[in-house]
Amino acid sequence: MEKLQQSMYKLIVETSTRLPKDVRRAVARAKASESAGTRAAMSLSTITNNISMADVNVSPICQDTGLPTFKVKTPVGVNQLKIKAAIKNAIAEATKGGKLRPNSVDSLTGENSGDNLGEGTPVIKFEQWEKDYIDVRLILKGGGCENKNIQYSLPCELEGLGRAGRDLDGIRKCIMHSVYQAQGQGCSAGFIGVGIGGDRTSGYELAKEQLFRSVEDVNPNEELRKLEEYVMENANKLGIGTMGFGGETTLLGCKVGVMNRIPASFFVSVAYNCWAYRRLGVTLHAETGDINEWLYNEGEEIDFSKEKVDVEEVKSETREVVLQAPITEAQIRELKVGDVVKINGRMYTGRDAIHKHLSDNDAPVDLNGQVIYHCGPVMLKDEEGNWHVKAAGPTTSIREEPYQGDIMKKFGIRAVIGKGGMGPKTLAALKEHGGVYLNAIGGAAQYYADCIKSVDGVDLMQFGIPEAMWHLSVEGFTAVVTMDSHGNSLHEDVDKSSLEKLEQFKERVF
Repeated sequence: MEKLQQSMYKLIVETSTRLPKDVRRAVARAKASESAGTRAAMSLSTITNNISMADVNVSPICQDTGLPTFKVKTPVGVNQLKIKAAIKNAIAEATKGGKLRPNSVDSLTGENSGDNLGEGTPVIKFEQWEKDYIDVRLILKGGGCENKNIQYSLPCELEGLGRAGRDLDGIRKCIMHSVYQAQGQGCSAGFIGVGIGGDRTSGYELAKEQLFRSVEDVNPNEELRKLEEYVMENANKLGIGTMGFGGETTLLGCKVGVMNRIPASFFVSVAYNCWAYRRLGVTLHAETGDINEWLYNEGEEIDFSKEKVDVEEVKSETREVVLQAPITEAQIRELKVGDVVKINGRMYTGRDAIHKHLSDNDAPVDLNGQVIYHCGPVMLKDEEGNWHVKAAGPTTSIREEPYQGDIMKKFGIRAVIGKGGMGPKTLAALKEHGGVYLNAIGGAAQYYADCIKSVDGVDLMQFGIPEAMWHLSVEGFTAVVTMDSHGNSLHEDVDKSSLEKLEQFKERVF
């Protein structure tokens, strides 16, 4: 039991902190395809820098370590209850050590368990087989990309593509639409797993199962192989790009599986995964629990630390502005979409619970002229009682759309940092109030943690570590203006242009 738990702990830590070889190669190909001096190139440089920092620090690549999902295959006669107990103990240990963020929340009370354990968490799926060893695979899929999963019931009408029927061409349209609808909110460039058939539950399970395949494998089903190749070629013509900033790479991988269905139902289910594609596996000795072999270990490993990383230089599209918080309205009004902003001084984290709280209550601190960061960090307290940031990338901002504009005006907040952009209500408030939305690089949790020089306080800890309001002092915190105080939105522009490009794929192909 002890050895088995140690093996599970190693798998969890490695999955959270070190990107697999096949994923690194996909990111390297994307980086090579982008033109120097663009926002997309800067984003990919930040991403590769972040991957290297996670390697060195042995800290989470992304602060949102998601809902851990294990797939376990065991020989007949192996005690699955012991494996489940070992996994849960290892999850709690990894959370305590800052390798996982505490993400298990009671759906009725909102209370965070603090150790990633609770009803339904983690997810552990068992299957028996006739081999003499145990196969354990783990995927850490964060909430930002999980929220961009989508399921289609054919036939249906799709924006930009028209009718999708119950055939291979209808499936093609659904997959292309799934990439379009994700935009930059799922931390593009991303990977998708597609499940054709089944019911609503098994279809999504099949889609997620595709994410356990190697990025570079070849589908044995000839029709599905052609479909995967078609999607990979044409999804990257949509121009959504890394973080939704525009660019050459929108999709890094597409894997499709199929199962039977009942006559009345035809589902196409898509599991979207961000660039921080944290999926690994091991084989274990069935009796001792020792690791025999690490999976997804084939081929060359890209060491991004040996590459020249320049996240500062964005020549062709932007200008750089340094801001010291608190920020004045006049400073905000000078900013335009595309500007690269470097923030020094104080910022405050605020996610779903904070925004709901602020809509009904006074703020615990003076937020006039201040910056709100949509972030749920991984935090650890040392023996002296001081908090330290272990990972601190942005969360998806669109969840705060019902609250954001009103809260900015109510408290005088001047800047909001997140990822994926926000909607028309927030855009209108930015123009009226004099505010700006800054898009940080999703998943770059180590890069941004390095910009945080101290933790100066925390409020509203009753909401749990990810949802509390952390007071952070930062230096050189870099993000891109994607929504300004003049009514301009890069997200709106990219959505419109990508929809126009999507329409060219309306005609039948298969």
